[in-house]
Amino acid sequence: MAARLRRALWRSLLTLTGGIERRGHLPQGGCVVVANHSSHADTAALLAALDAHHAPAIGAAADYWFASPWRRRICSRLAAGFPVRRTGGGMDDLLARADDLRAGRAVVLFPEGTRTRARAGELGSFHRGALVLAEHARVPVVPVGIAGTDRLLPKHGRLRPALVRVTIGDPLPASATPEQARDAVTALQRRTAEEPLEDSAARKRIAAIMNTRRGLALAFLWACAEALSWPLMPELFLAVACVAVPRRALKLSLAALAGSLAGGLLALQLASLGVQLPAPLTTDRMRAEVRHELSVESAAAVRHQPWNGIPFKVYAREAGRADVAPSDWLTRSALSRGSRTLTVGLAFGAFGFLAHRLRRFYGAYLALLGAGFTVGLSLIVAGWS
Repeated sequence: MAARLRRALWRSLLTLTGGIERRGHLPQGGCVVVANHSSHADTAALLAALDAHHAPAIGAAADYWFASPWRRRICSRLAAGFPVRRTGGGMDDLLARADDLRAGRAVVLFPEGTRTRARAGELGSFHRGALVLAEHARVPVVPVGIAGTDRLLPKHGRLRPALVRVTIGDPLPASATPEQARDAVTALQRRTAEEPLEDSAARKRIAAIMNTRRGLALAFLWACAEALSWPLMPELFLAVACVAVPRRALKLSLAALAGSLAGGLLALQLASLGVQLPAPLTTDRMRAEVRHELSVESAAAVRHQPWNGIPFKVYAREAGRADVAPSDWLTRSALSRGSRTLTVGLAFGAFGFLAHRLRRFYGAYLALLGAGFTVGLSLIVAGWS
């Protein structure tokens, strides 16, 4: 049960930080797992990827993880860690796990002995302890390659989003040497790191635009045009753009908000001067409702806009006709549009971040988004007709 809870915990956390993928399976029965080690996140990756019925235990440096009570508790409870001395007595610590191996558990060791800062595919020398333990307990040694953790949590660096990938290889023969084990892990790590992610051509084209200043300008212009006359709301733009490039979600949302406020202020000024711009997909009932709200609440009436389905341009135009003060309008609409635009943009960014592994289905996502938006808009217009 503890192993299942740990696996669920680390899978959930890694899903939130970019996702985790696993290839391959451990053999039945106990085994010694040897893996490359470049980040503290390697432990989380293995606990999330390895089968819970193996109840994996992680060998951890005694002089670091067991040097203080709070580190000891974190390591033993959250990572199923056990201490391994790096200077004197380390072999005895390993051999003490033989009974766990015979009982069908997996013992995970990082034979490099420490986190390395080597380039992808270049590992440090492997110590012999893992092979001695496997031979003593008469269980196989299983090489595992981990990729992505060096980007997720670099050595002496900060946590940042990254997809973590774990590849479990075939068991090594009992006669394997440390060099052969190192070569097997190196090959798995390199193959895992270099394997390209399946992607959508549409997502790549959109991402190429959104990652530049043109993307921010497009977000601004789309939202500005919608506040004047354009029938497609900026949230649709954000649903397309923020899922394609989640890391740009905040900047794109702010650009859309700025465009919406600028367009709304311009629409108010034009309406106050009697200029009539086209307003497709709006109805007389929408305009009547907005006029009533403005007569009661003045500029504060725009707070209803994010939730009642009436386009922002209707509020801006009717506010101009009602001679609402531009400064009051700008303040109130900034609060109203800001809450909606930023919430929607960041929500779609979070969705794109969590669905990173599924980006090859981005084209299907666009089709569903378009269909859903069309149905929703039709229902809103019909409801206000």
